[in-house]
Amino acid sequence: MIRIIGSYVSPYVRKVLACLNVKGLAYEIDPITSFFANDDFTRLSPLRRIPVLIDGDVTLCDSSVIAAYIDEAYPGPALMPSDPAGRARARWLEEYADTRLGDLFIWGLFYQKCVHHLVWGEPGDQARIEKTLTDDLPDALHYLETELPEAGFLFGEIGIADISLATFFRNGVYAGFEADPDRWPKTAAYVERVLAHPAFAHLLPFEDVQRSVEIRRRREALLEAGAPLTAQTHGTREPRRGIMRL
Repeated sequence: MIRIIGSYVSPYVRKVLACLNVKGLAYEIDPITSFFANDDFTRLSPLRRIPVLIDGDVTLCDSSVIAAYIDEAYPGPALMPSDPAGRARARWLEEYADTRLGDLFIWGLFYQKCVHHLVWGEPGDQARIEKTLTDDLPDALHYLETELPEAGFLFGEIGIADISLATFFRNGVYAGFEADPDRWPKTAAYVERVLAHPAFAHLLPFEDVQRSVEIRRRREALLEAGAPLTAQTHGTREPRRGIMRL
């Protein structure tokens, strides 16, 4: 059984779970955030980041590395295009999502507006929120408007590029932001299509549970909701700050 360590609400974990769902693979999940993780988690993920994949003797960190492994190690619908040019473009869009959209949606909005208060009991950086909303995020969406299709997915069936881009927009919604369909019509319609795919839609009830329940009761609530949880957890009751950034 494949095991994933990481919160349902993380865009990087959601990305990996959506890839597993597209492949039709069974998995168990230890739905913790990196802030609430023990020392053994640090052994598995030296940068204390989620997700982590454990598949037999294989242990991997980083959502892009994990997604590539899933695609190469298991049969089922391909997550990457078959031609070299398409594969290169898919890798670029995945990288753009993981770096630029991750910085904006997660560290510029979701962390500042949601995590800062819930985990640390501190207000977020309001100046960073305003800059993200006023300058940086519009620039990113203007770029996506030139790259995304009018209908369907980027390379025929849903793949890693679609999954990587769309996952961050769900966290944007959690932080109070949605792409304006009048300003960015292709982007808004595309994100709605991708997130409506069963690979994502299947995860939403568990995300809702995780977001609505107090941190120390989340595991019990997810079990009650039918989430495929691991028997043991790397979670802790008290948070610690990460290595790479706050």
